[in-house]
Amino acid sequence: MSNQNFSLTWSVFEEDSGSLLREFLNKCDISKRALTDIKFKGGSILVNGSSVTVRERIEAGDVVTVIFPPEQASGGLLPEPIFLDVKYEDEFVLVVVKPPSMNTIPSREHPNGSLANGLAGYYKKKGIQATIHIVTRLDRDTSGLVLIAKHRHIHHLLSEQQKMRQVKRRYQAIAEGIVAGPESVIDAPIGRKSTSIIEREVRDDGRHARTLYEVLAHTRSHTFLKLELQTGRTHQIRVHMAHIGHPLAGDDLYGGSRAEIDRQALHCFELRFLHPFTKKMMLFQEELPQDMKDLLNGQ
Repeated sequence: MSNQNFSLTWSVFEEDSGSLLREFLNKCDISKRALTDIKFKGGSILVNGSSVTVRERIEAGDVVTVIFPPEQASGGLLPEPIFLDVKYEDEFVLVVVKPPSMNTIPSREHPNGSLANGLAGYYKKKGIQATIHIVTRLDRDTSGLVLIAKHRHIHHLLSEQQKMRQVKRRYQAIAEGIVAGPESVIDAPIGRKSTSIIEREVRDDGRHARTLYEVLAHTRSHTFLKLELQTGRTHQIRVHMAHIGHPLAGDDLYGGSRAEIDRQALHCFELRFLHPFTKKMMLFQEELPQDMKDLLNGQ
């Protein structure tokens, strides 16, 4: 992908012989927006190496190539030489581990030093001509696995998976107090707190939110949990755990204490998704960070 337009190629089989190219590309998940961009922003569509329109009829044995318009580096995003803990990379996706105390994207309070800034620096160094497309975001003080698409079309395909709940993340957390086990479901709507632009709360007029949790272990004053989101609300795990009287350790925004850890004890330890092109199920796991291990070990 470096220094070249991103492109995809398919062979036409008998089942699609005689189809309009537009219909074939729709089956290949090329969106109408992508076709519009290709038409007006410098891409092209080839059949057997010759440029054609989407009204072309295709036959078995044809080779269809879609060349997407060049992507620009993200405007206004300063590339920074930040170390990236890369778990996996191919020409389509990146999986990295975000440490705590790092924004996923820049904010007014933290305009630099974000994962997006680091990715922009990484792309610049590697000659990858692409905008930053972060598929799964984490709060600033939540650590763990993050999925990045290396092209707008890949982002579109993975966003479609997200809508169908096919991009799955599981978390480990340390909550205050002794949470009853072995497992349970928190089903409580979440909305923005009327007195804050940041905080969320459980409220009757909120959006449906559902969290599954399993108790892994207890210490004298904390509970180690595994959690899975069945909806994707802002601060969902943090709000739901506070709602049942067990805020996350270190989460002072929602009632947790910073006496033993200086950030919310929340870590995305597992990421699972269907690779958009190989169709292989991709599974990544990342061990608990040291500060959470120390809290569990009473250090």
